[in-house]
Formats: sequence, C-alpha cells, structure tokens
Amino acid sequence: MTTCDDFLTASRPRLSRRMRILLFFLVETVAALLIGFAALFLSFEPVWSAEAPQTKDLQPALLKPSDARTGSLLLKTDDGYTDAARLGIDVDLTVSGPTIRARVTQIFRNPTQDWMEATYVYPLPPGGAVDTLKMVVGDRVIVGDIKERQQARALYEEARRTGRKAALTEQERPNIFTNSVANIGPGETVLVQIEYQEPVQQNGDEFSLRVPMVVGPRYNPAPVVQSVDFRSGGNGWGTSQVASQVDPVPDRDRISPPVLDPAKNAPINPTRITVHLQAGFPLGEVKSHHHAVQIDSPDATTRVIKLAEGAVPADRDFELTWKPAAEKAPSVGLFREHVGSADYLLAFVTPPSVAQAEQKPLPREVVFVIDNSGSMGGTSIVQAKASLLYALGRLQPSDRFNVIRFDDTMDELFPASVPADAEHLGRATAFVSALQAAGGTEMVPAMQAALTDTANNETDHVRQVVFLTDGAIGNEQQLFETITAMRGRSRVFMVGIGSAPNTYLMTRASELGRGAFTHIGSVDQVEERMRGLFSKLENPAVTGLSAKFSDAAADITPAVIPDLYRDEPLVLAAKLDKLAGSVEIKGRIGDRPWSVTLPIANAAEGKGLSKLWARRKISDAEIARTMRQESPEEADKTILALALEHQLVTRLTSLVAVDQTPSRPDGEPLKLAELPINLPAGWDFEKVFGERPKLLAPPAERRAEADGRVQVAALKRLLPVAVPAPSAVTLPKTATDAELSMILGAILLALSLMLSAFNRRHALAR
Repeated sequence: MTTCDDFLTASRPRLSRRMRILLFFLVETVAALLIGFAALFLSFEPVWSAEAPQTKDLQPALLKPSDARTGSLLLKTDDGYTDAARLGIDVDLTVSGPTIRARVTQIFRNPTQDWMEATYVYPLPPGGAVDTLKMVVGDRVIVGDIKERQQARALYEEARRTGRKAALTEQERPNIFTNSVANIGPGETVLVQIEYQEPVQQNGDEFSLRVPMVVGPRYNPAPVVQSVDFRSGGNGWGTSQVASQVDPVPDRDRISPPVLDPAKNAPINPTRITVHLQAGFPLGEVKSHHHAVQIDSPDATTRVIKLAEGAVPADRDFELTWKPAAEKAPSVGLFREHVGSADYLLAFVTPPSVAQAEQKPLPREVVFVIDNSGSMGGTSIVQAKASLLYALGRLQPSDRFNVIRFDDTMDELFPASVPADAEHLGRATAFVSALQAAGGTEMVPAMQAALTDTANNETDHVRQVVFLTDGAIGNEQQLFETITAMRGRSRVFMVGIGSAPNTYLMTRASELGRGAFTHIGSVDQVEERMRGLFSKLENPAVTGLSAKFSDAAADITPAVIPDLYRDEPLVLAAKLDKLAGSVEIKGRIGDRPWSVTLPIANAAEGKGLSKLWARRKISDAEIARTMRQESPEEADKTILALALEHQLVTRLTSLVAVDQTPSRPDGEPLKLAELPINLPAGWDFEKVFGERPKLLAPPAERRAEADGRVQVAALKRLLPVAVPAPSAVTLPKTATDAELSMILGAILLALSLMLSAFNRRHALAR
C-alpha cells in the first residue's frame, strides 16, 4: 500500500508540499468510494443478470417470465421462477344421429420439485350426463366410481393424506364442475378423463352442438345481514332493519376460480377439439361460428372437424351447426336402446309451421330487459344493444312495450308499457344507444320488475319478457324462484349474450318461464338469431302437448311437456317395460288440433339413451323442487336414486378415482395449486374486477368481504405468478441476499472514509 511518505517523496521534485497532500487525499477518497460502490454494485448483480443460473439434473430450469410458453404459469421460488402446474385439454366428440358422446381429457403437468394438488373449475353443457372418470398415471389406468358426494370427498381426502394419487369430479352447477387431483409428483404428468352424453340440439332445419370452454366470472350478491339500532334511549329495546341472514350463494368460493388479466398475461389452458359427425342423413353446410376449423368429408353423411389452429386458448364456447343436404330437415326421429331389463326410447318431433287461419294474431306487450353490468363490458354490450335495437324495430303499431336496464341498480324507461309508436320508439332507441357497461349484476330485481303485471286479467295482449344477459351470476336459484312465483301470464324468452354465456341459467329460466332461449355469440349473429327469436314470438305456440303409449307402460320425461315455438322440436325420453305398439303425441297449434303417431317398431338403434333419460328425470326433480311441487327431501331422494343407478354426477353424487399405491413419501409436504382460467373473449377485465385485482384472504375470511362484488379468487397456499405479456419488463431473478450485500458495502465505504481521514491527518502532522 502506498504511504503518505512514499507519495510525498515521489512528488517532491514537481509539486509543493501542500499540493502533494491535497492530491494524495483526493486519490485516497476516490479509491475508497470506488471500493464502496463496487460492493453495492455486486449486491444488485443477481437482479440485473441476463443469465439464469445452472440447475442440477432433474430440477426444472429457472425461467425468466418472458421465457414462459403459452399455456404455462410461473411459480416464485427461493431461487427465481419455475414452471407451475399446467393444464392442457383435449375434447373429442362423436355425434351419432341424435346423441353426442364426449370425452374430455385434462392433462395436469407438474414441472416443479414439489408434490402438488391441483384443482380446476371448468364448464360442461347443462344437459350433459357425466358418467365416467379415468385417471392415467404412467401406464396405469384407475377407473372412478360414483359415490354420494360426502363419501366421495372423504375417500379423496384420505388418499390425499396418505400420499396416494386420487382424482375427484364434483358438480357445482349443472354446467360447472370441479376436478381435484392429489399427489402429482415432481416432473410428473397425470391425465384425468371424463365422459358425458348429451342430445343434439335442433332448431328448424339446423342441428347444433355447443362446447363451453370457460367459466365466466360470476357476480355473487352479498349475504343479507340483520342490522340493529339501539338509539331509542338506552332502555334495551332497538329496531331491526333486516330479519334474514341467508347467503344467496353459499358455495361462492367453489364457483370463483382465479382469472387472469389478458392485458398482462398470455393465454393458458390450450385446448384441442375434434368432432366426428355422423348425422345419419346427407349433410349440407357444416359451420363453426367462433373458431376456424378444418373439415374432412369421408362420405355424404360423415364429417371430421378439427380446429385449424391446433390448440386454442380456452376463452370462448365452441359452437358447431350442420344442415341436411335436402331443403328440409327430418321432422321426426325415433331411437331405442335396451339396458338391463328396460328399454329406453328417444323421440324427436317437429310440429309443422302452421299460421293461424282466420284468427288475427293478438297484439303483444313486450318488456325488454338488458343487462349493462360490468361483465357485459367489451363486445358483449355491443351485441346486446344491437340485439335490442333490432327487436325494437320489429314491434308493430298494435304492440306495447317497455325497456328495463340493470347493473347493481335498475331503471325502467317508462312507468308502464307504452304504445310502440314513433315517439316512444325514438326515446327507447336513444336510451339503449347511450347504455354503458359497469357495476354489479343484480338480476333478480330486474326480473321482478319485468314480471310485475298491472293488467293481469287483460286478455287482448300476449305478455312476453325478452331478457338479454350473459347470465354471469351465482344466485341462479333465486332467479328461478322469482320466475316461478311471479310468471303469471308472462312468458320469458332468454337471449344469451357473449362468448361464454351461462347456458344453464338461460335454459332453466326459459323453461320455468314457458318461453324459449337463443345464443348470440357475435355481432354477425344478431340479425339471424333475433329474427329466429321473433319468429317464435310472433307465431302461435304448440300448446296442450301430451304423449300416450298404446301398449307399453312408460315413464316419460319431461313430466310436464312444455309449449313449443316455431321450428322447435319436442324431445321426449321414456323408459318402457317393452318395445310394442306406438306413441301418440297431441297438442294444439294456435286454435287447431294437431297429432302424430309413431310406431315404436320403426325406432332405430341409439346410444346412451338410458343416461339421457336419467339426466332429464333428475332435471324434472330439480324443477319440482324449485316449484315446490315436491319437498326438498323427496326431490333429493329421487335424484340420489337415479344418480346411483345410472352412475351420473349430480349435486348429490361425485366421481372419485383412487390409486391404491402410495406415491408421495412420508414427510414430503403437499402444495395446493388452484389453477386459474382465462377471461372469456370479449370481456373487459377492468369492468369486471376494477382497475387492479386484489389478492384476497382465504375463503372463510373473504366471504364477509365480498359485498356483492365479483373478485379474483385467492390462490390459497400456492401463488402461481402468471405469464406477463411479451412487452412486460423482464425480471430474471429475485429473492437474493441484496440486503446483506448492501450492509457490507456500506461498512466498507465507512472504513475507507475513516482510512482517508486518518491518512490526511497523518500527512498534515508532518
């Protein structure tokens, strides 16, 4: 080390003593500062480094968020980020005439070094009969069994606790299910496969299927809490504002998975779809409405449809329609299946479209209800407004109408229904055009207002309610009970808006309201779908329907055959003691009697008809429960018996598959990953969740904080960090020892300054 004497000696010939001392002090100070700042710089090196550290064999490579692939999530660890549990989905559907058999394979990958339990909320068609669960681990296939829900959950929890792999499928709503998979080992992939049966949908000459791919976030009204006021003088008496503490959505935590903001995250849950279409008649147009597809044509009655892009994000429903090559579709279909000691029959009959002769159609009172809540933000509100404006243009001068809009508040355009004249239609058009999406989804008050009929005894107008919404609520049962109690002479027609509407709500509400429903998934569909809806509204319904078997004892579903509207088929399922005789279906089209007789001997072989019959019988029991035609205990007894006999998942039964061989070593902890979902396409994240989503407390604590707002679900014990968009700032590594390095740097800097001061005093002393 250079001393002050050495420096002064070397500098004596050129500089004065004072100048040499000042120069030495400056050099020492600069050196000390450089040493200190070097220490501080080294303390930040891991954050700025562009290279990920080397990893050992069998350990997942540490990633930068910008390196993540589509469909992956990142998990924050002590050493950086690594891939979290990921999900891929493969959907394979086989259409055999009137029925669809679907196989959904969910692929859970665990690239971490932790033992994982993964849970995932996903949608299925509301009319689907879920009957099969398989779990594939390596080369082993474990087949699930139907058990009562509590028993299935107990079996799963025991397997989870003891380190055995297990899968559990539970129904939260008829169209919302939860899969749980326990003890996925480090680096392991587990396949969970479920299967379901459902009927093909038909409307006029068009047949269709719909595969829901994402659960839209639900608005869950807050529990009602009783408030008490003791300000009456301290005498111990007070007043109560509300006398109920019922939670309208007691399972809110189970239907609210985490949702990723598409502005900040790449899409996840890549999905592949293949449809094997065997229509049973020569096919004409086959069309996918929301996805690009590749269509192969092996023969005139068969098509194979695949997604053109391969895997797509699960963020919108897949809708496929097909038409016959002939000008008109078959108007009658009859299919049979023998299972055990019983025969099952499925009949499709489309009544002819006959206009009322000599009788002038009755004028209508139409109440339009439009949802302008936050979940309708983005493209949904555009579709809803366009649909309503089209509907206003279809009104006749003899009609009356009103418009109701709602979010977490509600407005009626007119105090009562008004004539459909130019002045009132102009005001309604301006009102609808100005609507913006925001706020919560308080649907029940809007339905109550729409069903309030001040002229209940009026017979010169047909009263209809047209309800436009995405149905994104968790308190469906409250809405159903409202319709049941208040429907009177009104008929409820539901219009499902957006890329992922709540089809269960639409179907059940229109069924209870003796109406019909339609989907509008894009602006391009507005005119076509609304024209079809108004064809139903403006033409006479087929009423007073009944079915009678001549020679067989039959258990028929639906128990009460609903009215049919133009181009709608009657779909009848029956369990028979023998295949003999015929079935006669009768009703009235307007003021004309109508009947058709189908010889049972002409029925063709069908597949899965027993499952469809049982599923519809379960739906009958649920409706009877809602309408208080059966007590909850009686309805639940019927549902449980049908579910166990036909091996179906219901709200009372679940599918569970348990591997008998323990795989997780004793002492190894198990981490929970609640896998997030995409926001439905076209939705506005900030309209639903606010400007920035919050990480919430555990479910038991956040239930009291919900206050009716839709919120992002907590990620519980494991928080996967979502993949940022490509433009996001790259932070390759965190969780360093920066604090310790900064302290050491500061100490070195202080010592250097002390040394400099000491040398300066020593030099001056000389």
